[in-house]
Amino acid sequence: MLAITCPGQGAQKTGFLSSFLELDTFSAQIDELSTASGIDLRLHGTESDDETIKDTAVAQPLLVASAIACAAELGISPAVVAGHSVGEIAAAQIAGIFTPADAMAFVKVRADGMAAAAAATPTGMSAVVGGQPEDVLAAIEAAGASPANVNGGGQTVAAGSLEALEALAENPPERARVISLAVAGAFHTEFMASATADLSAAASAMEVSDPTVSILSNSDGTSVETGREYVDRLVKQVTNPVRWDLCQESLLNTGITGMIELVPGGTLTGIARRAMKGVETFAIKSAADLDGAREFAAAHA
Repeated sequence: MLAITCPGQGAQKTGFLSSFLELDTFSAQIDELSTASGIDLRLHGTESDDETIKDTAVAQPLLVASAIACAAELGISPAVVAGHSVGEIAAAQIAGIFTPADAMAFVKVRADGMAAAAAATPTGMSAVVGGQPEDVLAAIEAAGASPANVNGGGQTVAAGSLEALEALAENPPERARVISLAVAGAFHTEFMASATADLSAAASAMEVSDPTVSILSNSDGTSVETGREYVDRLVKQVTNPVRWDLCQESLLNTGITGMIELVPGGTLTGIARRAMKGVETFAIKSAADLDGAREFAAAHA
């Protein structure tokens, strides 16, 4: 059985779409998604530097569009789809909940709201790698931060004020490293609360469909049966922790044997290699990987 996963913010790299835009169908879809979002995705996926694409208002639409176009180019049907954080929006489109245009409209509202919330108060995120889970959570709490992403595989992401993250770095959990992340704010915490009103209004105004394949929610790792419930969860997820560890548990319990991570792949497959023993992984990083991904999918159909 095959799962497709969509990476979240922080996975983007300068020029990561360059090889894909040499493909006519991928290029045409990126142009359509650019129109839907009002953002020059072609420019940001090829020429913009790391600092530019770190901007939440740019990074989130760019990542969602890239995953949507990559899935369309692959042309395969997974048994399960899941996205990490903003990747949940791409997963919703792949599962048939959103149209491509509505996915881009939704992520634009999300990105703009979260960028404004991040600008209001200096905050950030740090990865805590290693350590015992209970020690990690205790250290994050003691520093005054929150466990924004519980990713499994020995990785938890703390979020909060810059002072709290500095305190965590100065007092890390035993046998753990604290690594500052290149993101603009404390996502998936109450620091993002101001972003939810507009996103809720946008969600209510959209027509959504029920998923055509099983889709997992970051809130608790369960498969969500209706499109409306999934979209409601997307709104709440802006201020709630990402439980990717529970999504991985569900993938294992479903009997998944192979997992493809869409462009820009590498982050989720890296976590899976530590947390999902026995499951083969394939990360799509360039257009040259597409044929290999199709062969991988056929082997796990």
